[in-house]
Amino acid sequence: MALAAIAAIALGVIGGWLWLRDSSLVAVQRLTVVGASGPEAGQIASALRRAARGMTTLDVHMGTLRTAVAPFPVVKNLDVSTQFPNGLRIRVIEQLPVAVIVDGTRRVVVASDGTVLGDAPASSSLPTVSVSALPGGSKLTDAGALAVISVLGAAPYKLLEHVSAAGDTAAHGVVVQLHSGPNLYFGGPGDLGAKWTAASAVLADSGSAGAAYIDVSDPYRPAAGAQ
Repeated sequence: MALAAIAAIALGVIGGWLWLRDSSLVAVQRLTVVGASGPEAGQIASALRRAARGMTTLDVHMGTLRTAVAPFPVVKNLDVSTQFPNGLRIRVIEQLPVAVIVDGTRRVVVASDGTVLGDAPASSSLPTVSVSALPGGSKLTDAGALAVISVLGAAPYKLLEHVSAAGDTAAHGVVVQLHSGPNLYFGGPGDLGAKWTAASAVLADSGSAGAAYIDVSDPYRPAAGAQ
């Protein structure tokens, strides 16, 4: 009898929880979407609002929300929090654009992992990376271009604003060209944080004024020189 009573209570609790989880008492009534920017921000917010209809703060379907923003490559992830009983807050985590890939006729913006974010606006101030052909899918696959993108993706964002172009060369590996300054020789794609730190330090040193290049392929022994 005691076991039967405990089982009945347990079933009642579970049934009550399931009823409350999907009841109108905890239905999402206040939805806040933050973090989306750029020309697709409104579409992203609308897609999330449509997907959240019918959800409750006790039963948020992350798969449904992620599916809703899958058509927008700029969305990297979603951070969702609830404010019981009726509030839902979705923070959109975006892919940061780091370069414009150019094949001579078309220009597309890419993120640091090679994700294609869309066509580049004519006014884009991002550095350019030339390739023989644009990727056919949503990801850049050219190994040389990916190496360049990884270097640009590791750049301090304030310093990235001063980069005009970058490319992969046989002589110096990845070479980053500044708008008005020396070229930066990065060599291979390793130790990128240390290499950008070294490049920043040399650029800030008045002794590097007039240098044609700064070689940070060994970030612990950077060298500046003339061509």
